[in-house]
Amino acid sequence: MFHRLGHFVVKRAWWVIIAWVIASIGLAAFAPKMSASTDESEFLPKHYESIRAAVVQEDKFPAEFSPAAILLFERTDGGALTDADKADITKITQGLTDQHIKLVEQVIAPSAQTHTISADGRYGMGMVSIDKTKMQTDEYTDAAKALRTEGKKLAEGTSLKYQVGGQAAMSLDQKESSSATDAITMFATVVLIVVIVGVIFRGFLVGWLPVLLSLFPMIAASGLIAFVTKILDLKTSPIASAIQIVVILGVGTDYFLFLMFRFRERLRAGDDRKSAVANGVGRVGEAIASAAGAVTVAFAVLLLSELGMFTALGPALAISVIVTAIASLTLTPALLAVIPAKATFWPGKKWMEEPKGARFHKLGRTVGNRPGLVALVSGGLLVVLSLAGLGYQGTFDMAKSMMPKDKESMVVMDTMMKGGSQGAADPTHVFLTTGTGGGRLDAGALDGFAAKIGQVPGVASVDAEPKTSQDQTTADFKVTLKDSAASNAAIDSITKLRSAAHAAAPGGTEALVGGTSSVYKDINLAMTHDYKLVFPVAGLLILLILGLQLRSVVAPWYLMASVGLGFAATLGATTLAFLKIGSEPGLMFMLPIFIYLFVVAIGTDYNILIIARLREEAREGRSPREAAKEAVRHAGPTVAAAGFILAASFATFMLAGNVLFAELGFALAIGIALAAFVMAMFFTPAITALLGKAAWWPGHGAMPDHGATSLDKREPEPAGRA
Repeated sequence: MFHRLGHFVVKRAWWVIIAWVIASIGLAAFAPKMSASTDESEFLPKHYESIRAAVVQEDKFPAEFSPAAILLFERTDGGALTDADKADITKITQGLTDQHIKLVEQVIAPSAQTHTISADGRYGMGMVSIDKTKMQTDEYTDAAKALRTEGKKLAEGTSLKYQVGGQAAMSLDQKESSSATDAITMFATVVLIVVIVGVIFRGFLVGWLPVLLSLFPMIAASGLIAFVTKILDLKTSPIASAIQIVVILGVGTDYFLFLMFRFRERLRAGDDRKSAVANGVGRVGEAIASAAGAVTVAFAVLLLSELGMFTALGPALAISVIVTAIASLTLTPALLAVIPAKATFWPGKKWMEEPKGARFHKLGRTVGNRPGLVALVSGGLLVVLSLAGLGYQGTFDMAKSMMPKDKESMVVMDTMMKGGSQGAADPTHVFLTTGTGGGRLDAGALDGFAAKIGQVPGVASVDAEPKTSQDQTTADFKVTLKDSAASNAAIDSITKLRSAAHAAAPGGTEALVGGTSSVYKDINLAMTHDYKLVFPVAGLLILLILGLQLRSVVAPWYLMASVGLGFAATLGATTLAFLKIGSEPGLMFMLPIFIYLFVVAIGTDYNILIIARLREEAREGRSPREAAKEAVRHAGPTVAAAGFILAASFATFMLAGNVLFAELGFALAIGIALAAFVMAMFFTPAITALLGKAAWWPGHGAMPDHGATSLDKREPEPAGRA
């Protein structure tokens, strides 16, 4: 099948190239515009309590003041605010009101009555309401930008330092940080690919080919993703674009290397350029398709996630991989067919020569001669790293983790925490309601309810006078927690608060706990759901793909076991780096999902490539140990090159300057390195050699007919080939 595809592409190379150009331009031109959401609550299904509470708040208290921006005032000398400073603060807030900034609905100056002046008198916290129906528009962040610009002008000539934080300011800073991250990621990844691929093949053009070839699937995939996102009404997150860039460049480079090593191998075996391309596709096409299938399934299964962030990210990445794989099997061979081989590898002059004493020949001999020792050492390393994962601790402070600490909204948040005003800035709301069509609340029961929830550990205070809706069916109790809204301590307090509120709710009423901490609690519950459903379903589907590709019942099981061990080892290594050696309070809650996405999914690529070569060697009559030696010798360079490039590409995330991308970059880089250099290079071939023919049960049969004379009989290959 893939040999026929190779011949079809080679014969119609220019038509294939033209088709890709037209399709990419067309999809880009007509794709709908997408906007990323920074509101975590939008990623939760409606049945979660925090979302139900938000619906009640919107329905029963539509005019309730909800601060979207926080104005932080402090003296430039760090002293306590004086009466003159407070008068200046009033002038500034009134000046902002008089500016009539678009979407800004209300600006409230800090005061002792609203608990928005810190206990030590050093900080004042003004609150700004911005039209929340425009949260996902550029106008929303423009309002935050205007508040910063105009407020600082008004503060000139005073003794005050003025800064803007809160949700709107965080959205603005995240938007700017996301753009910078995309640019850094793109630039660093391109440089790595060009340099490393160029060095591997000792050529200039060949270094640029994977980058140039990735542009078409990147454009085409982005257009398709926009259409799918709109049709399915999915949400997108600010980190999606940076991840998509690395996925397409990284996976595209992987598949490019899979084909290029086979292409060069066929040229060295005596094929002309076009035959080498067609036969290369015939030899490696099944491995590319199977690898892409496993990755696509792993991504697509995220549709089962209860978190909208992953529900949208899964299809987007699945589309990216499918388009990239199709390009790798059509566009890449088409270009190789029309570009002379000498031009592809220019200025290298020794690309047709076999290297002497290749290191992979020695590695292959070690694996083939001592599979038991190799399996013990490589497997032992994975087990030791996995044990470090027992200290894993998650954190839900996305805003703090997604931006550099010197961003203004982050500085405001840290300052408010020091000033003891964090709880007042982001309170929790407990709604007691009789529901739709219910009667009025019993006013006498409200005092008792407030007293009971006020006794919950972690609760600092409950407003003595709850707000009551106009129809008298719902009461809003504003609860101030002792800890920061995004902290694990606050989330634990929400668990206790919910239990107490549900138990204390009078008959005929329902208590619902809302607010930021409540949203994070529900995200935690949704993640637990995903771990129990998404991981097993993805594992079973990948297992099925491996079984179909290998025509074996045994091999897929230990391949999946090795990948699972790689996941645990990656989480352990990241926990060790950031929690044991570093000083982070916890790893971002979404990190295990991303490790699953890339280490389990993409890491399976390398196992598939090496096991496909193992099967090929076994089907040609080699003994299990000889097959392992030859597989490492011939597929090892491809795995090493692809793994190194992808790991280095993910490592570029660490240049973004924030905690989330530092953790992501480290985890994915170390995970891919373990998948390529420990699992695929040593553990998988060693286990296969130990199992012998049993690994291919119920049998590997005869070599398939590739439809080419040059492939029907394998040529003897020179010793020392890399």
